[in-house]
Amino acid sequence: MAKKTNWVATLLIAVGALFILFPLYMTVSIALKTPEELADSVLSLPVGLHVENFAKAIEATNFFQAFKNSAFITVTTVVLTIITNSMVAYAIARNMHRKFFRFLYYYFVSALFIPFPIIMLPIVKQTSAFGMNNPSGLVFLYVVYGIAFNIFIYVGYIRSIPKELEEAAIMDGCSTWGVFWRVVFPLMAPINATVAILTCLWAWNDFLLPLIVLSDQSDMTLPLVQYVFQSKFGTDYNLAFASYLMALSPMIIVYLFAQKWIIGGVTRGAIK
Repeated sequence: MAKKTNWVATLLIAVGALFILFPLYMTVSIALKTPEELADSVLSLPVGLHVENFAKAIEATNFFQAFKNSAFITVTTVVLTIITNSMVAYAIARNMHRKFFRFLYYYFVSALFIPFPIIMLPIVKQTSAFGMNNPSGLVFLYVVYGIAFNIFIYVGYIRSIPKELEEAAIMDGCSTWGVFWRVVFPLMAPINATVAILTCLWAWNDFLLPLIVLSDQSDMTLPLVQYVFQSKFGTDYNLAFASYLMALSPMIIVYLFAQKWIIGGVTRGAIK
């Protein structure tokens, strides 16, 4: 018996896909047009592939310097986040029966409910006073601010790992440190992949935190240089969109290849 097509669901999916694909089409189309073509029609396809727009955008925005800054901040943040947050989560997950660790868990998770604008001004003053208004300080802030959500999903995942594996390792002479790195951490590969991908997307695309923290123009990340370029040369939409497309392309590729780990890891980490 043939299954009936759910036309309502199909229509909703089609509309959702349109809302996602249309801005991407506009970005690619505008990036490949000349200013004259933009003046004639924004929605039409480009007459020719004006790839020189990308070269001009690279020069105008100092793209490679900003790309290097974003890559350094993102990679360092991902590595430090996985190492530090996983260790903290392991300590909490295996000691939830103790009041202190249970308090720590709810303390970290409660940070999810604090709006960023409330702490924005104190962050500006403190980072400036401590000399942290640079990429290294920004990495530190990303690691700290990411711990709230990461603890939430890490703890749920770690508690699903049988304790008998750790007890067997201890019987074989492993220390607590050895148990974590030799037994638990390898088993955390799916949730580590999820945390790494979500942290990567966040650190790469974030605009507000670098805007208020970074003080040196040479330290600007890709989202910041797009903002500065658009504010200075607001009419060069073809160059601006070419720059946008180059900035978002790495994360589109990361997400396309890693979306299964994002969905699967969050699901396994949210439930026991």
